[in-house]
Amino acid sequence: MKYFQSLITSLFLSSFIFSQVSLSIDNVTDNGLSIMMENTVDVGGFQFDLTGVTISDASGGSAQDNGFLISTSTTTILGFSLTGAVIPPGNGALLNVTFSDPGAEICLSDVVISDQSGNSIDVSVGDCWSEPEIISGCTDDSACNYNPDAEEDDGSCAYEEDCAGECGGDAVVDECGEC
Repeated sequence: MKYFQSLITSLFLSSFIFSQVSLSIDNVTDNGLSIMMENTVDVGGFQFDLTGVTISDASGGSAQDNGFLISTSTTTILGFSLTGAVIPPGNGALLNVTFSDPGAEICLSDVVISDQSGNSIDVSVGDCWSEPEIISGCTDDSACNYNPDAEEDDGSCAYEEDCAGECGGDAVVDECGEC
């Protein structure tokens, strides 16, 4: 009996330590993204908010493949089955979202995942997506201050070194022939 109680306690505690569902944001473009889901249990429904965008629509992925009705507002996505269908354990796109007005950061919030009976399932939520920082600098490889990491030219390219060897510097040789 003691072993059985210990096993039940361990299983109960592990359900709080290890999430049964994990959601994250991936494949972000100018007007769309994918919500990725890794689940070890059947999922009967979901609801979450997306901050940093205005939601236009959501479709596809395992939600659509399993006959879920998907409803959206400008901030919230809701998915469930009218027939009692579930999304079986797996890993991949839950759905694809189109949006407008993207901010510099997009986050999943207020996530609720449920089983077929409407009971809450433990969920972990991935990090917010942040707009990548654009590195500015000289992008002309013939310039003496070329920056191979630059993604955007900032107009700083210089093509000559001054007498002190400084690229784009303003040192000049004086009347005595000194730099």
